Formats: sequence, C-alpha cells, structure tokens
Amino acid sequence: MSPARSAGLQARPPDFSALEFRASLGMFATGVTIVTARTAAGELVGLTANSFNSVSLEPPLVLWSLSRGAGSMSAFSNGLHYAINVLASNQQDLALKFASRQIDRWAGVAFSDGVSGAPLLAGAAATFECFNRSQYAEGDHVIFVGEVERCAHRADVSPLIYHGGKFFTEHLL
Repeated sequence: MSPARSAGLQARPPDFSALEFRASLGMFATGVTIVTARTAAGELVGLTANSFNSVSLEPPLVLWSLSRGAGSMSAFSNGLHYAINVLASNQQDLALKFASRQIDRWAGVAFSDGVSGAPLLAGAAATFECFNRSQYAEGDHVIFVGEVERCAHRADVSPLIYHGGKFFTEHLL
C-alpha cells in the first residue's frame, strides 16, 4: 500500500467523463497483442489486448490487464501459462477477429503450441511465453504479471499500432 493510502488519504474525484478518459487514453499509441492460453480441458482461449508493458528485465516480467467481466477471466486467472503475441502490421484482421464476441476466434487461425501449451500465432512480430506469476485486482480490471520463460521476435516486420481508435500499419522510421 502506498504511504498516502496507508495514511487514509484518497484521490480527488475525477472532473471528467468516462468518455473523455477513454479518448485521452486513446492518444497513447500502443502495439496490439493477442493473449492466448489453453485451459486445463484443452480449450483454446484468446483475446485482443493493447494493455501490454514490460515490467522488469531481471527477472524478465511483463504485464497486461483484463476486464473483470471478461468471459475468459476464469481461464486466465486459473491457468498456469499464457502467451502474448505482438501482432505484425499485416495482422489487423486477426486483431479484429479476437476482439469480436460470439464467433469462433480460432477458425482458420494458424498457430503452434508453445512449450507450455499456450498457442503462438503464426506471423506474430514477437511472442512471449509466460508463467502466470501474479495478479492484482484494481478498479474494473485485473493486472496479470507474467514471468517470461521464452520469447522470440522477427526483426524484419513492422508492428501493428493502435492510436485514437484506429490501426496504423506504416513502417516506423
């Protein structure tokens, strides 16, 4: 707990709407990932997420977050491993597919199994195979911290970028 919170202090109430907050957050350009896992029963799980970040080099840690109300929450919170697939610029359709609801997200998707069974998407710019190290419930999301057991990248591809509610695929200089 922070010193301010342990002293009983609280943040001021926001003076902006949820819409303004979301629009302001959208001004931060991010990469696009698909987080994947396999349940104990062998079911494939995956979703598009742009809440990915590095945490530590030693040990190698990354984080991402998931809405508490997500249908896949149980699979990710109870699973031991997952993979974070950083999408390449030519994978916008895949990002949209894994962001959709009530479709078979895995139909026609090429992947291989990672060392712990989490799906690694073909053509991804980078992959991180993670041990589900810790979880922190904050607000309406759960923050997942993964300890990276394996990673790989393709230096010859550009990443898919998301900014202001739009995808960008231009090669970065």
